[in-house]
Amino acid sequence: MSRSKSVAKPNFGAYISKLKTATYPSAVPRGYHATSSPIRALAWSPLGTLVAAGYANRELRVWNPEKTDTKSATELRGHTLGLEAVAWNPVLDAELASVSEDSTVRFWDVRARKESAQVKLGGGGLSIAWRGNGQELVVGRRDDVLLGIDRRMNQITETWKQNVQTNQIMFSYGGDELLLTTGDGAVKIVEYPTFKTLYTINGHTSACSSLDLSPSGTCLAIGGSDSLISLWDTRHFFCHRTLPDMTGPVNSVSFSFDGSYVVGGSEEGNALDIAHTETGEYVHRIEGVLGARAVQWHPKRYALAYSMDSPYPGMKILGGMDAL
Repeated sequence: MSRSKSVAKPNFGAYISKLKTATYPSAVPRGYHATSSPIRALAWSPLGTLVAAGYANRELRVWNPEKTDTKSATELRGHTLGLEAVAWNPVLDAELASVSEDSTVRFWDVRARKESAQVKLGGGGLSIAWRGNGQELVVGRRDDVLLGIDRRMNQITETWKQNVQTNQIMFSYGGDELLLTTGDGAVKIVEYPTFKTLYTINGHTSACSSLDLSPSGTCLAIGGSDSLISLWDTRHFFCHRTLPDMTGPVNSVSFSFDGSYVVGGSEEGNALDIAHTETGEYVHRIEGVLGARAVQWHPKRYALAYSMDSPYPGMKILGGMDAL
């Protein structure tokens, strides 16, 4: 049974091997074939009761892990182009935000199954990050402009043009810093909302594409287009581990609820490798995973959601039904 207590490294492989994997297919048209995974983004709700999936074909679905048929999922309609990012309000379990190529960020009342508000971005959306108070968020556009949005007014309040390609973004847990992955192989840490650069982590030989903070905030995982994941001590900003067993650019990276394990997702390759954060040792491999662009650990227990491209596009959750 999936559990909320940590499992030590020597026992983790045997433990996770016993977990069941459930498949949640995409309702794609008959004959549809994707050259890459149609799921571009995954996000568990704060309590871990739901998981949202944003698809390249403009689908936005919210899944209950207990039910694997598409009719049981909540479909949220409104976007006119493909989804790029989804994120739950950190203090409201039923509010979801989504960013799309259609130049909007939309807010959804998942219980009511409807859109509650939208903000026009003035350009194709790429990334999103909620501040911890659930009242502010930053949205990134494809042209490397970052927009501060006040959710209470549903208005853009700040605009920050970046002079370098800016990919994924996330707030520090205190909410006073914003972390930006950039195209020059660095992660910039800026003060929020002044955007004064506080620190620059030069960790990769090519673009940094993804990042995640451990739940304690003491370790930062950075995924790069150089097929590497680097792990950084945030107290002294030094790299204490590099995980080399990725194939292709690391599109997403995620820590387990206890910070003990980390996994990266890529559109290339055919497996997911889970590593022990402290030692960098690989402790489990999920074979036969094609097109796993998006990976996301459950916020409270060992359950891993990941996208897939073959044999049918959709999502899988390892351990999602083991707590039932």
